[in-house]
Amino acid sequence: MIKFNEIKMGDFLMGDFEGKMWEGEVVNLNGDEKQVCLATDVQDFWFETEDLYPIPLNDEAMRKLNFTREEMPDGSVKYKKGAFRMLIKKPDDFNYIDIWYRDDKRLHPPVQYVHQLQNHYLQMTKVHLTKQPIA
Repeated sequence: MIKFNEIKMGDFLMGDFEGKMWEGEVVNLNGDEKQVCLATDVQDFWFETEDLYPIPLNDEAMRKLNFTREEMPDGSVKYKKGAFRMLIKKPDDFNYIDIWYRDDKRLHPPVQYVHQLQNHYLQMTKVHLTKQPIA
């Protein structure tokens, strides 16, 4: 379950609808009822927060967000999208990350899920992190 106040428009989440998990983008929020609308591949679904789940941050998720992966000589891995960077100390170990955008550096922020990374990205760059590549 995700707290309603953590969810922002454009976040990617998983929703459980009648036992089936759907990945989607938050396209609407109902603060009065604490409901979230996810746009999925099939249609838009409204979910209660107890039916929403975070998407784990991993290499597959980073690639879906169009980050470029760069293996570093010391064994660490850097993910890049435009001027935004994320560094993990060991391949596939997303427990401790460092992120930076220009002069804003955040060492070991509490980021375990895609929506948390999206929220940091938005705070730092002032634009939403989407699946679109940066030209």
